[in-house]
Amino acid sequence: MENFRDHEIEKRTRRKITKRLMPFLIFLFILAYIDRVNVGYANLEMSKDLGFDPEIFGFGAGIFFFGYFLLEIPGTLIVENWSARKWLARIIISWGFLAIFMGFIQNTTHFYTIRFLLGLAEAGFFPGIIVYLSHWFRYQDRAKAVAMFMTALPFANIFGSPISGLILGVNWLGLAGWRWVFIVEGIPAVVFGIVTVFYLTDQPKDADWLDESERDWIAGELEREKQAKKAVKHFTIAEAFRNRNVIILAAAYFFAVICVYGFTFWLPTILKGLSGFSNLQVSLIAALPYCAGLIAMLFLGWSSDRRNERRWHTAISLLAVCLGLFLSSLFLDNVYLAIAVFCLAGAGLYSYLPSFWALPTAFLTESAAAASIGLINSVGNLGGFAGPYIVGYLTNKTGTFYSGVIFLSGSALAAAVLVLMVKAANISERKQG
Repeated sequence: MENFRDHEIEKRTRRKITKRLMPFLIFLFILAYIDRVNVGYANLEMSKDLGFDPEIFGFGAGIFFFGYFLLEIPGTLIVENWSARKWLARIIISWGFLAIFMGFIQNTTHFYTIRFLLGLAEAGFFPGIIVYLSHWFRYQDRAKAVAMFMTALPFANIFGSPISGLILGVNWLGLAGWRWVFIVEGIPAVVFGIVTVFYLTDQPKDADWLDESERDWIAGELEREKQAKKAVKHFTIAEAFRNRNVIILAAAYFFAVICVYGFTFWLPTILKGLSGFSNLQVSLIAALPYCAGLIAMLFLGWSSDRRNERRWHTAISLLAVCLGLFLSSLFLDNVYLAIAVFCLAGAGLYSYLPSFWALPTAFLTESAAAASIGLINSVGNLGGFAGPYIVGYLTNKTGTFYSGVIFLSGSALAAAVLVLMVKAANISERKQG
């Protein structure tokens, strides 16, 4: 009878936490990602208006990640040791205003400066959420929670693409449509940043929306998990930064992110060049790979938790990216075949994320885990500069997207190999298996 009661408390608590937190966090990440990548859709008109060549656009799109790099680790430690809701609210409101300012740039200097500041403003949001989820979800539920959260990425592109395409067609108050893309899509971040302060709860002990038995259950589960990891090995922050697995994961994420942003920022321009379709048609077609990514992400996040396996789920997804991009380079003269294999690449680009982000919290706890997630994300996200810039540079030099797409394919392969180099013996899946 006691076991039945405990099981009912477990089910009720997990359901309440998921229902309370996940929809709101997903919505916030959708806003973040739209404001980060809408420059790819604005570029269908922006570069022509401002006289940017592909290399200038690639550099400006990617410089976001230098700003992101600088404040990433401090941001995750603040979430771990101070207040997630207050720090996340600061991040969201700051990036919202800067996203709006992007609508008023006039030259290359403005473009580079605002993109850099936007990266500074948003730094810490994503890894902060990963740390925040570890305050509410047990290890065995974490990949599903991360998968659910990560659905924001394909959703942002699925819905953000056609919305951006529609806004591109307006000309309000004498401002071009690409300027309104930034303005209209930046305003919701400011509004919901304020809402965040009042809606999120920092820790289970503060959750008045859980009853006492529910708060005790989740707090007890998370404390047992923490003590079990400490019994194996307690890492300081400095030791975590020197840990072989952390270094490999940072390198793997760097190569994976090269693909993600090289693909995301340049896909609309590539499709426009291949097809000659209108901006709205391009934005609708560009949503298709992200539909594939959404389905693959949910399935592989579920599969990773069910099998308690992380490395191969991550690596196989990255190999799908490699194959899809390589095949697309062979079909750049056939827009329909190119779109089909772009969908394969899109499926892999997002489905690797849930299992990947379950890896660091499998062998690290508390501040060491928070700082390492920040390190992996900040170093890895420098790939967000390298991907768009190198594709732009190669396109500028060769006059074709072929070499840039091959470069992205090779980066995905490197990421897959590195993930498989992570030592399984140090990961909870081996201990729990």
